[in-house]
Amino acid sequence: MSRQLQGASEPNPTAAPGNGPPDGGGPGSRAAGPGRRHSAGRLGSVFWASVAVAAVFIAWATLFTENLNSVTESSLNWVTSSFGWSYLLVTLAILVFLVFLAFSPAGRIRLGKDTDRPEFSTPAWLAMLLGAVMGIGLISYGVAEPISHLADPPHGLAEPNTPEAAVRALQYSYFDWGLHAWGVFAVFGLAIAYSTYRKGRRPLVSQLFTPLLGDRADGPIGKVIDVLAVFATLFGTATSLGLGALQINNGLGRLLGIPVGSTAQVLIVAAITAVFTVSAVSGIDRGIKMLSYTSGTLAIAMFVFMMIVGPTVFIANLYIESIGVWAGDFFRMSLQGTAFGGLEWMQWWTYFMLAWWVAWGAFVGIFLARISRGRTIRGFITGVLTVPSLAFFTWFAVFGGSAIHVDLFRGGDIADQTAADFGNAFFATLEHYPLPAATSAIAVLLAVIFFVTSADSNTYVLGSMTSDGSLAPRRPVLVLWGVLTGGTAVTLMLADGLDALQNTVIVTSLPFLVIIAGVAVSFWKDLAADLRGGPAAPPGTTTGTTPGPTTDTAEEAETDAAH
Repeated sequence: MSRQLQGASEPNPTAAPGNGPPDGGGPGSRAAGPGRRHSAGRLGSVFWASVAVAAVFIAWATLFTENLNSVTESSLNWVTSSFGWSYLLVTLAILVFLVFLAFSPAGRIRLGKDTDRPEFSTPAWLAMLLGAVMGIGLISYGVAEPISHLADPPHGLAEPNTPEAAVRALQYSYFDWGLHAWGVFAVFGLAIAYSTYRKGRRPLVSQLFTPLLGDRADGPIGKVIDVLAVFATLFGTATSLGLGALQINNGLGRLLGIPVGSTAQVLIVAAITAVFTVSAVSGIDRGIKMLSYTSGTLAIAMFVFMMIVGPTVFIANLYIESIGVWAGDFFRMSLQGTAFGGLEWMQWWTYFMLAWWVAWGAFVGIFLARISRGRTIRGFITGVLTVPSLAFFTWFAVFGGSAIHVDLFRGGDIADQTAADFGNAFFATLEHYPLPAATSAIAVLLAVIFFVTSADSNTYVLGSMTSDGSLAPRRPVLVLWGVLTGGTAVTLMLADGLDALQNTVIVTSLPFLVIIAGVAVSFWKDLAADLRGGPAAPPGTTTGTTPGPTTDTAEEAETDAAH
């Protein structure tokens, strides 16, 4: 994700008067409702508590590594065996809630005033959604997950290394990277955009609970919510950094012979941390945007290349069949727990993936909110749920399908290499197709760019969340969060590598799962008041069962075309 995070929501000096919430009203503004103002960039209890918790964790991981591993592993087993079902239930409930909203009268409400229209055309907005998708997960898991499921089919649904296992491999990859992930992001994005653009509140997670908590959202309860949001975001980012380091190390190992191990990975994290911290501090928007466009272009080029040189007909057939099986089994997968075993598999895959999305919920939600002002709730939900999911499905089918074809029909050993080292999968696949050195170099470059841009934006968001929602966090704050993010990733990698990253993100995301459920309930309470035209409706807006006189889809399309 690029630093469009900042630019997309800054008040437009040329906008018509009254075309936004009080005091600018966008994410990062100082508006907090009538009669309440906050100084931009103020460092309060949320900042100090968050920094203290992060510092204590890093010290614990550094000084008492064995104890950390023991505690996180036992905590993981307790969390997943006792509450694993809650990840499944909450994320599915969020999806049902979003579909209901899209088809209800609330779907016509705009994320802003009724007179607001989208800042970006629909094609540009969709391109930004795809930009948000382009992350380290495409390189880390685009081959590794499908090929792992081929060798060890989920829940024993097929014999290993069979055509049926190939279909199941992509089916469960779609489940892990599709609607459930983007449902979590969408509900946060909707709630933040609605709260800030339509209600004029600050862009803090605690402010989303104002309909439920009232003034207590500004008190100790709200502070705890914000600290949990920071903590979840920190560990979600640290996990991504760790995965990125694994990929870069493996790629450089194949290209340049650099040893693959913890020393090289720590050095990679340190180097990239320095880069994204400098970027976050200097605010070189043009450079970061250029990197984002470059990564998108390279990813599309690699995708087209693999479609041409890979087993195109096989990929197309596998894609269609696996989509059909995924759709037919959707609700069974969404509610499949561990009553009859399979806990370890769920910990490694489904529970980890859902926890990772929960941990990233606030950050991606802020990004989505900042590019979606003026859109209808229906248009937002439709775009956010469908476009990124289809992008991931297609990427996994092309690269994962190409790897599956190698192992099933060409005597390959990609699954064995992946089992030996998770970071091998993508590069092992490229070696079976033309120009492996060039494509591997591009993959390493993509991993680096994804690494820098995502961590840069996360550092900015962490700084904003701990600076009272300020759009311009102080430089020392950004530097501190850059160092803490990199330090967290390094200590976890040295503690127990990928296992430590996965264990910690699952354990630390559980409290935030409760917050996500609360966000959905609070958001609905806000919407219900808006539909009734009650006191929760913002001054100067028209509400009712048809919110606003000009909220129809045709007019939005016409406005988008004009952009």
